[in-house]
Amino acid sequence: MSCPDCFRGNVIEGEPTGVMREDLGAYLAAGPPGNTKRAIILLTDLFGLQLKNSKILADNFSAQLQCDVWVPDFFKGRPICVPEQLTAMPQKAGDKLGFLGLLQLVWACLPSVYSYWRGRPAVATRRAHVIIKKIQAEKKYEKLGTIGYCFGGAIATNIGGSDKELFQSIVLAHTSPTTDEQVKAIIAPTAWVNAEEDMAIPTARLNEIEALYASRRDKPDFVEYAVYVYKGTTHGFASRPNLKYPEVKEGFEKAFNDSVAWFEKTIPA
Repeated sequence: MSCPDCFRGNVIEGEPTGVMREDLGAYLAAGPPGNTKRAIILLTDLFGLQLKNSKILADNFSAQLQCDVWVPDFFKGRPICVPEQLTAMPQKAGDKLGFLGLLQLVWACLPSVYSYWRGRPAVATRRAHVIIKKIQAEKKYEKLGTIGYCFGGAIATNIGGSDKELFQSIVLAHTSPTTDEQVKAIIAPTAWVNAEEDMAIPTARLNEIEALYASRRDKPDFVEYAVYVYKGTTHGFASRPNLKYPEVKEGFEKAFNDSVAWFEKTIPA
């Protein structure tokens, strides 16, 4: 599922340093040679691998966690959105689109109507699952974590709730809308990385999700969780940040560091 904010954002500076494993259908930011203790699967937003941000994030996670980070191409080279659709509008809490801004977003979204159907969550989830299983069959990592951004959060949720033993740690970064049943289906420790203002997971819904976790405390089905909210940010800040705004830059950096810390805690090397 997508929202207008899914088309907003900016390109992160720098160039990817990893490699594309065409045989597996995934980008690899390699950690130290021979390291199979843990690995991270990064699940992208609607822009897939055509927007270099996901590759740069993977490179940075690999450097910090000293492990392999994989980015599956679950759009098969044809993402729902392309970098040219990024709209250079302010991306901080309190900003309003206005009528002209809304028209601009509608215009940006139109080319993606068919692409969304072609790469809808059910299809993308199946593709991602196949790629991850191929990676794990080759590498045999002891532990797998995943971080899903926006659309990728929906895929992380789907796989985490169906193939329950695949991931030992999950981070959902400004994810797509999630039902109570989907939340309860996940047994892996899960961190929620959220914007202050988000159409997909608004504050009221996030409070419901947190209450759902808290209600299970001291019960057999309790799942370790964390909920982070970053002031001054909007949907997309963790993957497509407008770094000219200090509060967005701070939120982007904290979200990355909190995600690293979550993986270090839940799937230590």
